[in-house]
Amino acid sequence: MTPTIVWGTGNVGRAAIRAVEAHPALSLAAVLVHNPGKVGRDAGELGGLDHALGVAATDDVEAVLSTRPRAVVYAASGDIRPDEALADIVRAIRAGAVVVTPSLYALYDQRNAPPELREPVLAAIADGGGSLFVSGVDPGWGNDVLPLLISGLGTTIDAVRCQEIFDYSTYDQPDAVRYIVGMGQPMDYEPPMIAPTVPTMVWGGQVRLMARALGVELDEIRETVDRRPLEATVGTSSMGEFQAGTQGAVRFEVQGVVEGEPRIVIEHVTRIHPSCAPDWPSPPDGEGAHRVVIEGRPRIEVTVEATDEGGNRSAGGNATAVGRLVGAIDWLVNAEPGLYDALDVPLRPAVGRLGRKRP
Repeated sequence: MTPTIVWGTGNVGRAAIRAVEAHPALSLAAVLVHNPGKVGRDAGELGGLDHALGVAATDDVEAVLSTRPRAVVYAASGDIRPDEALADIVRAIRAGAVVVTPSLYALYDQRNAPPELREPVLAAIADGGGSLFVSGVDPGWGNDVLPLLISGLGTTIDAVRCQEIFDYSTYDQPDAVRYIVGMGQPMDYEPPMIAPTVPTMVWGGQVRLMARALGVELDEIRETVDRRPLEATVGTSSMGEFQAGTQGAVRFEVQGVVEGEPRIVIEHVTRIHPSCAPDWPSPPDGEGAHRVVIEGRPRIEVTVEATDEGGNRSAGGNATAVGRLVGAIDWLVNAEPGLYDALDVPLRPAVGRLGRKRP
């Protein structure tokens, strides 16, 4: 059993506690929290389980890392605190831990990450003997291992398109939805997520990973963005009202251009209500899905829908991201210390988990 720390207990951390508890090769050794109100609470409660795990949450990072944990699931957000997240992760690697995280977008494609991110990680690996694997759902398996696997079923491939199509009223992050994505903001507001160069910063690494795996050279990476206002005021169960005339939907593409044509495309279609931009692609049930379309012969389309925490689609997506990361820990523990990406770390069957008691 590999002693494993879960660092952070938000949307991703809750799922990480459940995943570590369920994995037959891992044991939950500690849970790190930032909120003083969570200190001392049992990990089972924080993870949304119906039973205690006998692990009390702590905010004493130094004490936890001084035990030289073998693995850390870093689930704290890096969206608005990338420097702090990098410092935390480097600290854990230097303590000798295998670290898995979705929190540092630029390191999804670690080979092309900026030196100011990559070099501290490599130095920590050399000093402490730990490892790092950064992945998620989108960016993550939805635009690396899944489309690459499906592409292998084709005879000829004209283009690979990866889509995330979601109703963000189900996403339990009101500040991110309103201010990072821009839902409910005036149409002259510039949402940080779709500001020029930001989509490429977040998803461009996934385009480069797919190009590398498919053996093609990219001419360039392009971005396209479209936004639509709400025609009427709408109410949501979790985030209140969104006023008519404010942003109700956003659609963008990050395009990998090969020989002048967009051949590898990551597309997001995000709404706060299904009534906005009805002519854009929609998920099968209106809530959310990840889809891969292989244009070619044959044309192949695969749609993945995941739910968790009472049927919530966003929670389901988070849980699949966690499944990819936590499922990689035992492989990373047995590999050489290093900085890994999705093309290095295999997606394997759930060995030892079929029929196990659900946490």
